[in-house]
Amino acid sequence: MTTDSGGSLEARRRKLLFRCRHRGSKELDLVFGAFASAHLYALGEGALDELDRLLNAPDDDLYAWLRGHCPVPDIYASPVFEMLKAVCDRKNPTWNV
Repeated sequence: MTTDSGGSLEARRRKLLFRCRHRGSKELDLVFGAFASAHLYALGEGALDELDRLLNAPDDDLYAWLRGHCPVPDIYASPVFEMLKAVCDRKNPTWNV
């Protein structure tokens, strides 16, 4: 199975996994890394597109949306965002990713 850009879906997931774990801010590395460990390999192409869009959002804005400090813009509101928010909102989380 290939994506529109010519690469395999598996290769795309590996690239997204790296990006999830190396966003730049430690807090978002932990949230995205935990999300990726739990959900990345079950996501279809549409959800991977949503994840890619979120990975391109500015760190400060994304962190504020995840913490509920300001509303998430419609362009970023998606089931994947809600899954990320659920990871962020866990009670007694472990952040080993």
